[in-house]
Amino acid sequence: MNTGASSKKSPLKFFLLVFALSIPFWVIGAMAEPPKGFPINLPVSALMFVCPLIAAVILVSREEKPGGIRRLLKRVFDYKRIKQKIWYVPIIFLMPSICLLSYGVMRLMRLPLPEDPYIPFLAIPIFFVAFFIPAAGEEVGWMGYAVDPMQDGWSALKTSIILGSVWAIWHVVPDIQAHHTPTWLAGQFFSTIVLRILIVWLYNNTVKSLFAAILFHDMINVSDFSFPNYGSHYDPVITGAILAITAVIVTFLWGSKTLARYKYA
Repeated sequence: MNTGASSKKSPLKFFLLVFALSIPFWVIGAMAEPPKGFPINLPVSALMFVCPLIAAVILVSREEKPGGIRRLLKRVFDYKRIKQKIWYVPIIFLMPSICLLSYGVMRLMRLPLPEDPYIPFLAIPIFFVAFFIPAAGEEVGWMGYAVDPMQDGWSALKTSIILGSVWAIWHVVPDIQAHHTPTWLAGQFFSTIVLRILIVWLYNNTVKSLFAAILFHDMINVSDFSFPNYGSHYDPVITGAILAITAVIVTFLWGSKTLARYKYA
């Protein structure tokens, strides 16, 4: 049953507004090529990360009493909600571990990898700070606005799959504009859905900490673009398979209803 502020929120309105706000970025991205000489393959349309934030702010300003926007934005740094500090381990290290395992699988399968693999260790702190901003821009909307009213009516797993599907569809245009192959696009679409399951899992186990979701999203981007070389050989099909196994284990251990009731506690 919907209760509290979440009962006033409309995920459907939020999704429609996010897509509407993203259209100008997609159009500009279609007209402008990605910057040449830049080591990271990001189209101009990637700047649409501000759209979930803007959509959430617009809707909260209409649906909640004065102070709603301030409460929403304060959640970006609600790290105090993470009472059990052990959750920082998967928040920070799960995605780098999955990418490392993905690299190992690719080597075993003799898939294309750079002859001289390069991990930009010195750039990782810069990535961490830089990618925190778009992660916050997205998660203020996806997790700060949409996820709670969805979980009021659906299980955590169903919510994750639906929200993850919307998230994946939203990313299709910039991924195409980055000139990825159809196989890459399909793998990334699947990976994006599975990643949302893991984000909701972390969010629900950290007393709904938006900061936890943002930090994990940040580490997704840091890990992907630190993959040799600057993410150029990142394979979302291999990574997606490993993510799927991880999500199955998480769902088995914590339960599909809430993703927060550990089976052996």
